[in-house]
Amino acid sequence: MKIFPAIDIKDKKCVRLVKGDFNNKTEYEMSPIDQASKYKDHGLTNLHIVDLDGALTGETVNLDIIYEIVSKFDFKIEIGGGIRNFESIQQYTDVGVEKVILGSAAIKDKNFLKEACQKFPKKIALGLDAKDGYLSVSGWKENSNKLTLDYLKEVNDYGVSRLIYTDINRDGTKQSPNFLETEKVADKSNCPVIISGGVSSIDDIKKAKNFKNIEGIIVGKAIYDGDIKLEELVKEIDA
Repeated sequence: MKIFPAIDIKDKKCVRLVKGDFNNKTEYEMSPIDQASKYKDHGLTNLHIVDLDGALTGETVNLDIIYEIVSKFDFKIEIGGGIRNFESIQQYTDVGVEKVILGSAAIKDKNFLKEACQKFPKKIALGLDAKDGYLSVSGWKENSNKLTLDYLKEVNDYGVSRLIYTDINRDGTKQSPNFLETEKVADKSNCPVIISGGVSSIDDIKKAKNFKNIEGIIVGKAIYDGDIKLEELVKEIDA
């Protein structure tokens, strides 16, 4: 089980949103660099980063911060947030990011996803952010009117190397992930799935290990608020 501590960047700060709402955010004193250093010091090896500025603008706003984290620490990083063209993917792969997460752009244009998988083999992760079974796009401000499982069926053979499934209604709430829906997605997906949204305690991580085709889990607010200690989190990587 891979553990992905989360760093969400907005205005050069670490923040956490509740259900993707930019008006309902918590800012934390620690900078993204310092937060990454803290994760590294505890022996964590994977990192989930979201450029929230990028999600709003469609630009690689915080590339300098990502580059600094990659160059200073030996993390395997997956990065998402407003990645809508091949140039942005190239920029991230050039600085050493392991996986680039495509979300809105992939949902709005399946051909973009298909071509990205061909141009960047084993580098593309697909972010499926769902609310009540339907995919959301554009920083979760729009409903795509596409059912998650229907869309997955259409793109399942494109060559995506990882799928990140987030239940928006759970994200930032610490109410536990939507294991039921995640299991449905993992059952249909041709690639391994990462659980995202709502992790509240170490018990959620223990539970995630019981599901098939689950590669890992993303932990955000529960770390920042002290509900999950990094020491106990690290123990679950090899347990």
